[in-house]
Amino acid sequence: MEFIVEKIGMSRTIDVPSVPVTLLKVVDTKVCEVREDGKALVAYNSSKKINKAIEGQQNKFGISKEFNKFMTIEVAEGTEAGDLDPAALAEAAVVKTSLNTKGRGFQGGMKRHGFGGGPGSHGHRFGRRIGSIGNAEWPGRVQKGKKMPGQYGNTKVTVKNEVISFDAENGILVLKGSIPGHNGARGLVRIVK
Repeated sequence: MEFIVEKIGMSRTIDVPSVPVTLLKVVDTKVCEVREDGKALVAYNSSKKINKAIEGQQNKFGISKEFNKFMTIEVAEGTEAGDLDPAALAEAAVVKTSLNTKGRGFQGGMKRHGFGGGPGSHGHRFGRRIGSIGNAEWPGRVQKGKKMPGQYGNTKVTVKNEVISFDAENGILVLKGSIPGHNGARGLVRIVK
């Protein structure tokens, strides 16, 4: 069973020793239709974007204008169209969270892959470059998958965390440890056990 969440930020518990925790807000979600394979089309609020395609879906399923983004997620058996109830998170012990990591743009080999770079003393021109990348006569080309500078971050990462608590009234899920993504990032939480 999956839920759409928004990362609030990190904090820690007040007991001794304190435990680092991440706070997630469960996004209000409406189930539009349930498919036979255990998945459902759901709608949630995301930005102010609206167009005729979105309006057509809203009219088809009879949902209000604020629910303007659609997604397919796994739901529990017996789920019906209407509000998605996050009560199952209260009994969850372990969840898997999938979010996009912080995007860092185009980065060099030292930051992206942890390369050593050149010496830091006088008289050389190596600096933070990656050095030679190809082989000699054979194979006479750069191998596929060579670690080089490029886009770093903004990739989907899934981590497993213990559930500390769930505040059903405010929809706040508290997980032990950190999860990827910036504050305000949206992703999915899947109950493991």
